[in-house]
Amino acid sequence: MSVASLNGEVLVHEIAVPQRKTPEPAPALDDPSLYFNRELSWLEFNRRVLEEALDRSVPLLERLKFLAIFGSNLDEFFMVRVGGLQQKVQAGIAVGSGADRMPPREQLERISQTVRQLIADAYRCWREELLPGLEKEGIFIRAPKDLTDENRKYLTDMFRREIFPVLTPLAIDQGHPFPHLLNKSLNLAVILHRPRSQEKLLAVVQVPAVLPRFVPLASEKGSAFVPLETVIRLHLHELFPGMQIDKANVFRVTRNSEYDIDNDEVEDLLKAIEEEVRKRRRGFAVRLEIEADAPPEVGNALVQALDLESMDVYPIPDLIDTTGLFQIHGLPGYATLRDPQFVPQPVPEFAPGANVFAAIRARDILVHHPYESFGHVVDFIESAATDERVLAIKQTLYRTSSDSPVVKALQLAADNGKQVTAVIELKARLDEERNILWARELEKAGVHVVFGFIGLKTHCKVALVVRREEDGIRRYVHLASGNYNPQTARVYTDLGFFTCKTDFCEDASALFNYLTGYCELPQFRKLIVAPSRMQSFMVEKIQQETANQRAGKTGRIIAKLNGLLEPAIVQALYEASRAGVKFDLVCRGICALRPQVPGVSDNIRVYSVVDRFLEHSRVFYFHNNGDPQVYIGSADWMDRNLSRRVEVVFPVETPELKKRLIDEVLAISLADNVKKRELLPDGSYRRVERGPGEPALRSQERFLELAAQNAQRRLIEAAPQKPPVLTPKPVRAKITRKRTAKT
Repeated sequence: MSVASLNGEVLVHEIAVPQRKTPEPAPALDDPSLYFNRELSWLEFNRRVLEEALDRSVPLLERLKFLAIFGSNLDEFFMVRVGGLQQKVQAGIAVGSGADRMPPREQLERISQTVRQLIADAYRCWREELLPGLEKEGIFIRAPKDLTDENRKYLTDMFRREIFPVLTPLAIDQGHPFPHLLNKSLNLAVILHRPRSQEKLLAVVQVPAVLPRFVPLASEKGSAFVPLETVIRLHLHELFPGMQIDKANVFRVTRNSEYDIDNDEVEDLLKAIEEEVRKRRRGFAVRLEIEADAPPEVGNALVQALDLESMDVYPIPDLIDTTGLFQIHGLPGYATLRDPQFVPQPVPEFAPGANVFAAIRARDILVHHPYESFGHVVDFIESAATDERVLAIKQTLYRTSSDSPVVKALQLAADNGKQVTAVIELKARLDEERNILWARELEKAGVHVVFGFIGLKTHCKVALVVRREEDGIRRYVHLASGNYNPQTARVYTDLGFFTCKTDFCEDASALFNYLTGYCELPQFRKLIVAPSRMQSFMVEKIQQETANQRAGKTGRIIAKLNGLLEPAIVQALYEASRAGVKFDLVCRGICALRPQVPGVSDNIRVYSVVDRFLEHSRVFYFHNNGDPQVYIGSADWMDRNLSRRVEVVFPVETPELKKRLIDEVLAISLADNVKKRELLPDGSYRRVERGPGEPALRSQERFLELAAQNAQRRLIEAAPQKPPVLTPKPVRAKITRKRTAKT
């Protein structure tokens, strides 16, 4: 597979499509059969995550990490997506809302079937490969049968000292109703009876989330652990003294966490979000995970108490809740069982000790995270906070870290008397509590905190700095595809862009005024902003490539993003494919578009890269008849991004940066033949196989290499130049001629 050149076309390996002798009439572009279901497409993404845990070429502890991510992804899926489908079924809604039109009941049934298949694969991997592999490396997860007398004595002492005081046994009978169990909490369902009675009683013991999931066995050499629920199960007789314990099984409840806010009824958005977050802890149950050997009467009692159906119950053959494996993945040491460590590299433009604003004045700067350092973004905000010439800072915050240097810099800037505005998105899913906390802390520091629009999420990533300089007021802008979060910036692939060009800066100012005040929608010069303009803009760009192709010119589109769901975009791409436009999509997650359908999407190829880092950047390339146009930003081609969020996509016009996006980011992503998978017409994915003699190219490893090479170039250019070494000229010996006296 070849790479691209700025003046040429991005070339990819083309798969020959056999010609039909008698072509059938092509379906209408809104035909439901041309669209994959959103939820099933997402499960295929999580299957690709699981495949990394199944891949024996991945280091052992990294495989464990992917298994934990797989479980965490499923948790969020059930909390957000499945709960909504269950509500639709209960409301009697029989037709699906997506372009595929799949009924909610059928979606739930197919989700249940698919998740059971994934669970079977996951636990087969855990029991047959990961657990034995860990033991081979000296990391043990002990079962009760593996415990020595010394182990048991140690655990008993620990239980009485550190675990027992936290536990609360809960009887369930006519006088004790079934307790409300916390979302994602582990619990023990205990069947017991009194010594002189055979009447079976039921009790519940919640496994406390405030304690580590795995209890280390200090008496063991190496790393040995016992699951916390196992320790509690071994000592239930101390919780129920005088009772006979018949059976105890672990189970886990997942609750609905989606919420809707009535825009017409909200007077205080902050209070409304706080109330919804409190309700989330008590949302209705959507899933029950229970040990596979639990007695039927226990499962039936839980199903009835939680108001679930049989399809909502998932028997688990081993350790319930694989997210706990993050603790084992985080063990110190074991370097050979992990991916090689890397250090995000500095970009050449930001020389050590140099003024960040002078660097941006010199040229536009593109930073590719995590390969290149997110520290440049932090430096930009921190420098603005302490620079005496800076007058104001404005920034959007969607998700950030728990100990955010960006937020601290904004607080410092306010303390230093600068005008600081933070547009905080309170509705950032599952980060609401953290954002509420930061909002209150920033307000205390004197920052103007704004929550954007009630009906729209503010998802764009923009920071604006206003600075007084010798020639007047100058503005500096950072635009990005990723959040202002230093933690995720080390594991998400994203793009950041610094500029002080007037058009970009005036647009950024207009955007913040739109978000914080009252004004009509601005006329932006460079920024493409959702929900007002972005969908129509993208459709127009696709249609322009279609028109070029039909006019005998070259039509070519490449996009790298996280999801494609919007029917208007899909239909425009189908029409472009019919016209002969070649389209390559590198889409990490959900994709509703069905590629390689004869007469509809013959010219469309869809790929997904799942690897060490989470692919998160968004890049859009349009051939534009040989004068390529490239855009990056915060938006996917999803209905939520284009219709229900404030998003920003912007052009990259600097020739060398545009060339880098085409020749490097897009071309290398497409050329990956190690971690890239192709979407097939039936909705499944297959790994892209290398051709005979074709060298392996793993895109994320190549990006790490390129970042290191760029950093090395910076060191060479920044090194003081030694004076040239002059080679001395050969010195000719003087020839002395003696005069001969005349005789």
